[in-house]
Amino acid sequence: MTVAGPDFLSLQVRDLDRAAAFYETQLGLRRLPVAPPHAVVFGTETIPFAVREPMPGMDLDALSPGPGAGVALWLHADDAQAVHDRLVAAGVTILTEPFDGPFGRTFAFSDPDGYVVTVHDKA
Repeated sequence: MTVAGPDFLSLQVRDLDRAAAFYETQLGLRRLPVAPPHAVVFGTETIPFAVREPMPGMDLDALSPGPGAGVALWLHADDAQAVHDRLVAAGVTILTEPFDGPFGRTFAFSDPDGYVVTVHDKA
């Protein structure tokens, strides 16, 4: 028996409605009509992506240096530069300005909960 690889990804967030709205409006993700309690699941490819309320006993504000430390979350886009420009116009904090590298046009931003998200456009 072996593990095939990642099959689902979710971020624990402080404010579910705010986080879901961010990923919908700023990244254009589409909510799936059915989700587990206390979560919003998006119809992403190749695996589902979700934001969810923290698990019982999890205090995101008590984490140091912050949520997602040590985790690299990369999202694919058709046009990373256009996503970057939209996020800048919305006042989102850009952590790494766009550059061309082995994964195409690439940049990183901070989401409302402080997670670092990298966007690239090479398939």
